[in-house]
Amino acid sequence: MQNIRPFISSMQQLKFLPLPTSILFVCSLFMVSCGQTHDSANVAPPGHSVNPGDWPAIKPLPLDPIIEAQIDELLPKLTLAQKVGQVIQADNVSVTPEEVKKYRLGSVLSGGNSAPGPLPYADTKTWLAMADKYYYASVDTEGVEVAIPCIWGIDAVHGHANLTGAIVFPHNVGLGAMNNPNLIEEIARVTAHELTVSGHDWTFAPTLAVPQDVRWGRSYEGFSEDPRIVKSYGDRIVYGLQGRVGEEDFMGDGRVISSAKHFLADGATAKGVDQGDAVISESELRDVHAAGYYSAIPAGVQTVMASFSSWQGRKLHGDKELLTDVLKGRLGFNGFVVGDWNGHGQVPGCTNTDCPASLNAGLDMYMAPDSWKGLYESTLRHVKSGTIPMTRLDDAVRRILRVKIASGIFSKGAPSTRQNAGDDSLLGLPENRAIARQAVRESMVLLKNNEGVLPIDASKTILVVGDGADSISKACGGWTLSWQGTGHSNEAFPNGESILAGIREAVNEAGGQVIYSANADANEPADIVIAIYGEDPYAEFQGDREDLDFVPNGFDVSKLARYRNNGIPIVSVFLSGRPVWVNPEINFSDAFIAAWLPGTEGGGVSDLLFQRKPSYNFSGRLSFTWPNSAVVVESTARQGANALYELGYGLTYQTTVTVGQLSEDSGLESLEKASKGEFFNKGIAIAPWTLWFNSGDLSKQIASFPTSVGGLIISKTDHEAQEDALRMKWTKSDNGQFRVSAASPQDMSRQTNGAMELTFSAKKFSDEEANVQIGMGCIQESPCDHMLDIKISSNDWREYRISLRCFGDLGLDMSKVGTAFVVAANEGVDIGISNIRLETDIDAKPGCDGM
Repeated sequence: MQNIRPFISSMQQLKFLPLPTSILFVCSLFMVSCGQTHDSANVAPPGHSVNPGDWPAIKPLPLDPIIEAQIDELLPKLTLAQKVGQVIQADNVSVTPEEVKKYRLGSVLSGGNSAPGPLPYADTKTWLAMADKYYYASVDTEGVEVAIPCIWGIDAVHGHANLTGAIVFPHNVGLGAMNNPNLIEEIARVTAHELTVSGHDWTFAPTLAVPQDVRWGRSYEGFSEDPRIVKSYGDRIVYGLQGRVGEEDFMGDGRVISSAKHFLADGATAKGVDQGDAVISESELRDVHAAGYYSAIPAGVQTVMASFSSWQGRKLHGDKELLTDVLKGRLGFNGFVVGDWNGHGQVPGCTNTDCPASLNAGLDMYMAPDSWKGLYESTLRHVKSGTIPMTRLDDAVRRILRVKIASGIFSKGAPSTRQNAGDDSLLGLPENRAIARQAVRESMVLLKNNEGVLPIDASKTILVVGDGADSISKACGGWTLSWQGTGHSNEAFPNGESILAGIREAVNEAGGQVIYSANADANEPADIVIAIYGEDPYAEFQGDREDLDFVPNGFDVSKLARYRNNGIPIVSVFLSGRPVWVNPEINFSDAFIAAWLPGTEGGGVSDLLFQRKPSYNFSGRLSFTWPNSAVVVESTARQGANALYELGYGLTYQTTVTVGQLSEDSGLESLEKASKGEFFNKGIAIAPWTLWFNSGDLSKQIASFPTSVGGLIISKTDHEAQEDALRMKWTKSDNGQFRVSAASPQDMSRQTNGAMELTFSAKKFSDEEANVQIGMGCIQESPCDHMLDIKISSNDWREYRISLRCFGDLGLDMSKVGTAFVVAANEGVDIGISNIRLETDIDAKPGCDGM
């Protein structure tokens, strides 16, 4: 705890709430063998060892003798194949109900983009139909003495955000600033309630990370950098989701299984790298990053999810000392440990389809979304050979059965027959939306309010600008309707309200006038400007950053200068999943609000902009330090040496603090920014570049996936991480093109003279190499492409490099590059593309063939 900055005195009373994170279906799964050897079956952790005796001793919750007797009766009736099926979980995109029955899988999950139907989200009817199919398949007793029902899990990280009409709450980064454990429990209760409407049994929540470097793309899933806040929320979220152990409503109607995650130190990785290595001491691991588990485990959390990340080079999915000796031993956890998305495949000596080391280390259920069949087959083989002891398999199955029986899954019946199931009228109930709106009010932090600009007189003429004003999607952030949360219109949120709608409601009630100009091009006179802008949605991996500089991406913040120069006060409502360097934006603003990612109740923002009730005031306090520089120095990332606003900072209407002019030196050299040369990375285009495709005279910007134009179909695929690459398939001979273009030409003459290369990774999804054309060109509106013939190898990903000089030699003006990457191919070509960027010519030999 010594490394954590103390809360300032105004934060003595802590109030917080966590949100659910993932939806799983527990059924039975099988895996295919990869045929590797298994010296890694019991991986010895490198370097540091753990001292379990130094960890807090938590008395295990008493086991229910009735449940244990049921398990004793069930276990001998299960075949070995059934037992192996119980420890495997598949994603619904990759497993059919018939396979659930055949392999007797223990669980099915729905990943962030894995809803039934053509979209990454679905309505109640569609979810329930899918739930019933898996359930009935799992309980079919054909060929077995006894059948075990499956449980279904999903990432409901801030409400049931993959269900049409569900409430989307503020992300945890805002809820940590809320300082209200009672409200956090209510939020969890509402989330569980809406999960039962769609037939789900299990959510992957709460997230108990304690992020120490907010360059991590999952920082917004953490409540705070202070472990005390996280601990104060852990038990209350579990109570909201599951009920209280020993009370009548524990796992009753309206309740779901919870999962504390990610064990352990996912928020401590060096440089905030997702799935990285936490190079910290055992004392920091124990006192800081395990804090939330010290309240969640005694509260009866039923499952714990292992972390993708490592501690001191030891992958958590294979760390027996931490999973078994500490978590199940010293901390008294008697539920089951589930893996994360193919996380077992990162254990040394393992692959996604073959990893006895994880089960032997203490993992009880593999999350094997697309690798389940191979993993089933190899695991079955390893039990038969003794590589996985039968005692270890039986213990894992016992723990899974313990949770399933306690959840009531054996007696609840099919999902569609349960309490709440299928009743859309139970989504977005007024009283539950009021809870979400309260959370929005209490989570916002007022960073600046010079001259008492807030609250605003709603009877005035209000000019509203910014791309976040009328975008519910931007206000919700990642893990909303889809994994990364991008490309969703307001119509996809039938029970939601944009921030603009909330402002209009308040101003209309007071007799004022609202002028809305998303791009700030309006010339009408106004008394005050409300600018709503910030980060675009992102989720894990794709949200990782090298620095904390805010790069305006959907709104030109410099346009605010015109209003400021005319003496019109400016109020900025900043949407973000983490604190970032925004000194220029704060300087532009008379008042500046950190609104985080408030969700679907945009009216909560207007409540405080206009103080719509006398009792309303800003009560949010920073649960993360706000940076004074865009540069993060590794040695001080956890110590707040770079603070503009300290942990616990936050103003009220009455605070008489004047924020002076802030330094606008980000600490980053402009050359460093310009030379990064990234066009497409981690599954997304890097500003100012955007994704397009052309077919004949038709040109279309790509907003979501999968998508198509003419004969070209583009979808997401996996390269180094989940959905970090694009798959392109040409189904017709019209030679459609995929393009990475910018709105205005970019000068790449310096990079060309500096021997830089257009670099990308690619593979052909078949046994024969593919002939494609790769090029660069002018601006999207008037392309002048210059193409080269490149051969893409089959089956395996590899890197391709083309000297920029090649395109200059073909006649492209390298000082006016509007399209950084073009690919075209003939009918039948099916390739993957990822990580498009500029790299230094490593051999100083310009090449034009991609080799």
